[in-house]
Amino acid sequence: MTLIPSRREFLRSAGGGVGLMALHSLMFGSGSALGASRGGAVQPHFRPRAKRMIWLFMHGGPSHVDLFDPKPDLQRFAGMPVPASFGEVMTRRPVAKNPLLAPIKPFRPRGNSGLPISDFLPHTAEVADDLCVIRSLHGDSVNHPQSVYQMNTGSILMGHPSVGSWLAYGLGSENENMPAFIVLPDPGGGLKGGPAAWGSGFLPATYQGTTMRPGKTPILNLRQPTGISDARQRSTLDFVQQLNRRHRMQRGPDDELSARIEAYELAFRMQAAAPEVVDFTSETAETLALYGIDQPATRDFGERCLLARRMVERGVRFVQVYSGDTNGWDAHNDVEKNHGEYCQKTDKPIAGLLKDLKRSGLLADTLVVWCGEFGRMPMSEQGKGRDHNPWGYCGWIAGAGIRGGRAHGATDEIGLRAAEDEVHVNRFHATLLHLMGLDHRDLTYLHNGLDERLTGPQEVDVVEELLS
Repeated sequence: MTLIPSRREFLRSAGGGVGLMALHSLMFGSGSALGASRGGAVQPHFRPRAKRMIWLFMHGGPSHVDLFDPKPDLQRFAGMPVPASFGEVMTRRPVAKNPLLAPIKPFRPRGNSGLPISDFLPHTAEVADDLCVIRSLHGDSVNHPQSVYQMNTGSILMGHPSVGSWLAYGLGSENENMPAFIVLPDPGGGLKGGPAAWGSGFLPATYQGTTMRPGKTPILNLRQPTGISDARQRSTLDFVQQLNRRHRMQRGPDDELSARIEAYELAFRMQAAAPEVVDFTSETAETLALYGIDQPATRDFGERCLLARRMVERGVRFVQVYSGDTNGWDAHNDVEKNHGEYCQKTDKPIAGLLKDLKRSGLLADTLVVWCGEFGRMPMSEQGKGRDHNPWGYCGWIAGAGIRGGRAHGATDEIGLRAAEDEVHVNRFHATLLHLMGLDHRDLTYLHNGLDERLTGPQEVDVVEELLS
């Protein structure tokens, strides 16, 4: 009889939470498998500006020309075709000859800095002086999956490690009882490109993102069953791990098996740590209201933003919070309706997160990132919508000593292409790694004879202007 059936039979009879969770999530769940992390923190290459990162990912492609990139010429020439001087433009759908669509809502100068932000985002406008808006981001694909992969992994191809995986690999975790890399997906699901966006690619599987959710059950079957003592749980796990290690010795080197074995240990430790992290009873009513948790429209995203704050203050290195289900911010039909819905869901929680981090002092060494996989075209689609635009769009960063209240770079007069101080996705990643104390050239992993890195084989530079 082989060891696998006997081990499974033992787990069925043991009834322990670790066994159940391991069977369902670790051994069969590809996208939601519980990751583990390198034991303890690892020294960065140089003194970091940020010790941790929260990435707010707006899935579907938020419209830069309607949120953070005011274009007076787009207002002036609305209804007219794109001037011939802008040349040919690659679009996913046949919209290149469609008339230009004016910004949906007005922009106003915000804060002491006067940074322009759209009326779509009244709460984000309140923290304008903390934001450094990058108006010249650009990537290489007009399609969702490839652009989701590029923004998350540096490559339009599936199978590369995500930013969070590189950080877990390069820096480890500051809390041995929690993963280094946690993902809080939109409960609507349906990310285009799937869980590969937070996968570990060719890095050891132990560095993939761990998906969690707010509430009393952050990971299913994690809580220790009633009547099972810590000693019994520990004894059960020790026996399971003994069988696992014996099985691994028979099979030889197996990265995925090793990751699962490590995940059993992390799961045991998380049984004590994770329930406290997701328990909001210690938070004041004022804090819950700050995140919009007291309102139906903002409750879900607000809970996940608050959970991100609670995780990073407990030593989680990288937390990624997704907004947007299968379609998300993909406003092909009606920008006002689509962005009105998603801005209402996310605007107050995001502003609340920044305010909360700032008043606690965490913002000083926490990097907060906001962006989607691309922006939207300046010309109209179906009258009131916009098509995908990877050639020029916006994101913003805040915290970690970043000087806020400013914009870096620019798109052209109508917001079609990055035109000044262009920031390709790979340069963006190099800059984020630098803020975390890592030189993107030295953060490598030998794969198929090549020293692979997040920023790819081409030479790219950190955007120094963003570091001031």
